Amino acid sequence: MALFDKLRAELIDIVEWIDDSQHTLVWRFPRYRNQIKYAAQLIVRPGQSAVFVHQGRIADVFGPGHYRLETKNLPVLSTLMGWMHGFDSPFKAEIYFVSTRQLTDLKWGTSNPVPLRDPDFGPVRVRAFGTYTLRAIDPGRLLSELVGTDGVYEAEEVSALLRSIIASTFADVVANAGIGVLDLARRYGELSETLRRAVVERIDDEYGLEIPQLYIVNVSVPEEVERALDVRASMTAIGDMGAFQAYQLGHAMPEAAANPAGGLAGAGVGLGMGLAMTNAMGGIAGGSGGPTPGGVATAGSAGASHTPGMAPPPLATPTWHIAEAGQAVGPFTPAQLAQAVATGRVGRETLVWRAGMSDWVMAAGVEELARLFPPMPPPLSNG
Repeated sequence: MALFDKLRAELIDIVEWIDDSQHTLVWRFPRYRNQIKYAAQLIVRPGQSAVFVHQGRIADVFGPGHYRLETKNLPVLSTLMGWMHGFDSPFKAEIYFVSTRQLTDLKWGTSNPVPLRDPDFGPVRVRAFGTYTLRAIDPGRLLSELVGTDGVYEAEEVSALLRSIIASTFADVVANAGIGVLDLARRYGELSETLRRAVVERIDDEYGLEIPQLYIVNVSVPEEVERALDVRASMTAIGDMGAFQAYQLGHAMPEAAANPAGGLAGAGVGLGMGLAMTNAMGGIAGGSGGPTPGGVATAGSAGASHTPGMAPPPLATPTWHIAEAGQAVGPFTPAQLAQAVATGRVGRETLVWRAGMSDWVMAAGVEELARLFPPMPPPLSNG
């Protein structure tokens, strides 16, 4: 096999690279002991460069074209080798073909969330991903810094490095831009170009590579921030929250009334809606909330027995209950109770109760309610 390879190498007269891949960046021309036949034909196709390396040193670089490998076409290599015995026998050199066309459909993304200080939401974490294209602009520097002696160097081998550089640069660009999360989407084009230029500055001189195109496809935030954004958008769309709540309440009450089998939960919802309607409309609603004046025959029965019940929860404004036809009615705010006195609904002997009282008493016997009634004239003397 070695003898066959040797004979084949001596007969080589065409040096070329037919690239059938889409992501190969560098390819080394195979030959026996690096021997290239004198006057061989070098074919460099569009989108390629051919680099001759002699004993680890970059010699000649050829762009697209058809060349006859002679002394006049290899000035640097001729100087390095000396050609003491003439240029009439195979010479030793490594030949690397470098793809100078754009390698497309390369992807980048942030492996970890990037902290961002948002003017509306404060510190948030964002992720980003996108695509980019890659092209070699300095084959010699690329070979020296990245490829080394690899026979085949794929774009994927450098993409891990580039993804890290792009992600790191993205964090700097977004932080310096001072753009809020809500405005990132409409600034993708501007941010993409700023990011591309910043990345090129880092890799151009060092690795001999260029990124002609780079795009930010999406910037996402954690789920909890997405929910907060949705809530904020909903509140903005609603506008007047008070009017919306009144509409929701009015819309829900008929549905609750039409569902008598709602059970205890439905009753609680109905009670909550009823109290909300009472406070909103300033009306008077009925319900039990204190000791039940059991056995009350008339509003003036001072000595009526009672059955203790559950006291209503304390409210910010004191509320009162009154006894009507043997039933507890209320709650009443002080203003509503004063109106009931003015209309004659509540008299001096009407039984009343509020939180903190142990029993029902007549309205006139309560100091804070007694002033609601006009003064009574003194009794007439018989003399």
